[in-house]
Amino acid sequence: MAVVLALFVGAIVAAISYWWMGIYRIRSKLHWIPEIPRLPLIGNALELKKTTEILGKFEDYLSKHNGLCTIELATYKFIVTSDPTFLEFLLGKTDILNKSDEYQFLGNWLGKGLLTAAAPKWKRSRKMLTPSFHFSILDVFVDTFDSNAAILVDLLDKETNKDSFDIFPYVKNCTMDVICETSMGVSIHAQKNPKSDYVRAVAELCRLLILRTYSPLKTFDFFYRLTSDYKLEMEQVKILHSHTMQVITSRKEELKKKHKDDQKEETDDVGIKKRKAFLDLLLETTIDGRPLTDTEIREEVDTFLFAGHDTTAAAISFCLYCLSVNKDVQDKIAQEQKQIFGENKNRNVTIRDIQEMKYLELALKESLRMYPPVPYVGRKADRDVVYTDGNIIPKGTALIIVIYWANRNPKYFPDPDIYNPSRFENTTDTHPYTYIPFSAGPRNCIGQKYAWNLMKTIISKVLRNYELEPSGHKLQIAAETVLKSENGVKVKLRKRDWDQI
Repeated sequence: MAVVLALFVGAIVAAISYWWMGIYRIRSKLHWIPEIPRLPLIGNALELKKTTEILGKFEDYLSKHNGLCTIELATYKFIVTSDPTFLEFLLGKTDILNKSDEYQFLGNWLGKGLLTAAAPKWKRSRKMLTPSFHFSILDVFVDTFDSNAAILVDLLDKETNKDSFDIFPYVKNCTMDVICETSMGVSIHAQKNPKSDYVRAVAELCRLLILRTYSPLKTFDFFYRLTSDYKLEMEQVKILHSHTMQVITSRKEELKKKHKDDQKEETDDVGIKKRKAFLDLLLETTIDGRPLTDTEIREEVDTFLFAGHDTTAAAISFCLYCLSVNKDVQDKIAQEQKQIFGENKNRNVTIRDIQEMKYLELALKESLRMYPPVPYVGRKADRDVVYTDGNIIPKGTALIIVIYWANRNPKYFPDPDIYNPSRFENTTDTHPYTYIPFSAGPRNCIGQKYAWNLMKTIISKVLRNYELEPSGHKLQIAAETVLKSENGVKVKLRKRDWDQI
């Protein structure tokens, strides 16, 4: 018994020693990057425990060290950066394609989908999925965007002439409806039934993810599995997986029943006679000659929902907020809409209409600069990487890319806190890595063209029907997985007189 105990203790000591040597190796090789003062054992964790304070702390760190520094959370060291030169090197490297460890918290829900997959699988999946986001396929989704935007406009009617209201929940349910319909081919009616099991499960999983991310103890799987949060998470995952699998099974049966000639017509005329959902395209896709498994399909469909609905809703909501407090910009967009739609403001939007919304695009670019939906992203070095000056980024180093502050660099964006769409009229001299709302490099957002079309469609529909007015509301920005306002995104609405434009 004593021998067994001695071996057990020895194994633990050896494991701890190996773990500590790895930490020491990373620390010693990062001597060339300024280090933020930290406390023993907990590092900088106390300074970063509130989501409403994280971005302010990052600004403080980065402004003092030219956009590049290191911090520690418990015993883990992170490079934190918003420097465009460093970002250009970092985001373009094939040695730093893996996401940081925190993304694995999504594993129970998303599995190894495009967002969370390790680099080798990500490369295969990205190549496989890219054709599904070709403009000829995305263009046919505009009808779905428009019909759901019409529901949103109808629901907003009850909020007119109030002092203020939070527009984000309305927009979020709209984008969830759109993404479920375009990804799975079915509607979940989140706008009309926001308390359905599916809608609540998505919201609950997003909430649990934030709680786990900012809890030092829950970051460890062993401890997390002992908590009530883990049990609740798995209950919500079961609801979502069950729904997605039912849709997959049902759609596969429908395709089997179709006549061969009908299938050929559908395939040949994609985007013309038959609007295909993302799911249909996945069912037709092969990797190395084999069809995708149901689990692989489910992972990509669920990833599309998670990565798309909240981010797009945040982008739209913050843009509407910016327009509410910048009437001159809103008026110019309304005039552009009048030129495009003429007297028939309620006709369905077309892809050509979207392409003509040039000034709305400038306004969106500026709100995305100020309020990028994903405030920061994490990466991890797969191996020792040699920086341009010869210094080493050691294998295993985690990196935090602070998009929020990269987009507010005063060197490239004078008066960065001022909303000014005209700054995007000429960007030829701007460093390309100062503006990265969809990230950049090979692992950028695959769905950004989809997002642009959806954002323009919804904002256009809202502004053709309503005027946005300032509510006196001040945003309390919170850095969660998606940028949020802790106290909501509040605006005032009144009916727009289309004839007066």
